[in-house]
This record gives sequence, C-alpha cells and structure tokens, in this order.
Amino acid sequence: MGPMNPKVTIVIPFYNDPYAYQAISSALAQTYPNVEIIVVDDGSNRYGEIGKIVPLMNRVLYMRKPNGGTASALNYGIRRASGDYIAWLSSDDLFYPHKLAVQIPFMLERQAEISFCSFDLMDENGLVTQTDVTPRFADEAALCSAMLTLNPINGCTVVMSARLLEEIGLFNEALPYTHDYDLWFRIMLAGYRFAFVDEPLIGYRWHPQMGTVRHWPSIQLEVEQTRGRYRSSMTDYIHKLGGQV
Repeated sequence: MGPMNPKVTIVIPFYNDPYAYQAISSALAQTYPNVEIIVVDDGSNRYGEIGKIVPLMNRVLYMRKPNGGTASALNYGIRRASGDYIAWLSSDDLFYPHKLAVQIPFMLERQAEISFCSFDLMDENGLVTQTDVTPRFADEAALCSAMLTLNPINGCTVVMSARLLEEIGLFNEALPYTHDYDLWFRIMLAGYRFAFVDEPLIGYRWHPQMGTVRHWPSIQLEVEQTRGRYRSSMTDYIHKLGGQV
C-alpha cells in the first residue's frame, strides 16, 4: 500500500474470553486499508468460546500457544507481525471502525513512533457508560509526572512503530499485570514522546470478570514495584524536560 498506508498489525491476545468474537470483529471492521490481524490464543480451554471465533479464522492469523499470560501472548504475536506499526487490542475491548484511519495519518504527519488516544468506557453488554475518559496533560513533562501516580496510557489505545519495539525491546513477561506500564516507562526514558489523539477511538469494557477487577491487590503491589524501579530515573527525566514532580 506504500508509505501513505503503512501496514498495521493488530495483535489480539485471547484466553477463555466470551468477548473475543466482538474484539476480532472490530479489528476486521477497520476502515484503514492495510491491516494484518494476529489472534494469539494463550492456551484457552473453553472450546465454546474458540468455536465462536472459528468463522473469523480465515480472515486472521490464528496462533495457539501454551498459557503464559498477556505479555507472553503479545510478544508471541509481535514477533510474527509483518506490520510497520503494531496495535494491541484486548479481547474484551473494541476498536471503533475509524481508529487506525485516524491514528496512522496523525502519527505520519508528526513522525511519531508511538501514540495513544482517549477511550469510552463500556459495560459487559457493550453499552457506553462514560465517554472520553482519558485525562489530558499540558505537555510531555506533565504526562511523565502522571506516570509516577497512575498509568495514564490505556494499552489498547496505543499504536507504535515496529522499529521502536526493536530498539526498546518487547513486553517484560515476568510482569503479569504491569507489562504495559513498564514498557511506557522504558520508551519515555529512551527519549520518545507519546503523541496524543484527542478523541476516543476505542471502547474499553469494564466488567466483573476482567483481570483488573479480579486481581486488584496483586496488581497494586506490582504497580508499586514497577513504579519504584523507575522513580528516580523518571524524576531526573521530568526535571530535564523542565517539569515538576
């Protein structure tokens, strides 16, 4: 498709998720013309749910691996990706049809290696409960400062260049919950700016079965450890950008 429409690989890690069919369908519905979709089945054993996605399999690259967690499934897909850019879609979330058609030209105009966007919250039935929930930051220093108190970047809103990942490295598979948070720290500290698309381009599903709800105490602990690992270098970097911590 040439430089105007570089290829984008959407990686969809999947484990026993009843919503996976909707996620994959939303990837297939992208209006952007040059998309590769890699579905990584991370050792699912609920075959009814796999059965639901069988009709879509001739339109996606479907790969199965032993269960190893989200980071391992993402890395497995990324290593097999042929796209110039990588997007990640959780199996219970949705890309809006125009997500890549908006985000890729936005990145090309700015020569951005990585970008993220806002998102809407949905419930288990896919009904939007809150629109445009991402906090806004005045500048890069403010975004970096926010990283020391929260993870302001929703992983499924991110598109990054394959080149960036080759340089920085993939997700840390030793981190079951904060592999994305950890990667954002590494990317920022390498001096890359996160470009922000100021509109919601995905639906993020908040439901009782999601990992964030079920594993909250363990997640909190891992968040503290991850933050602690980067705190001092991040503080130095923020000062260098002229910001306050």
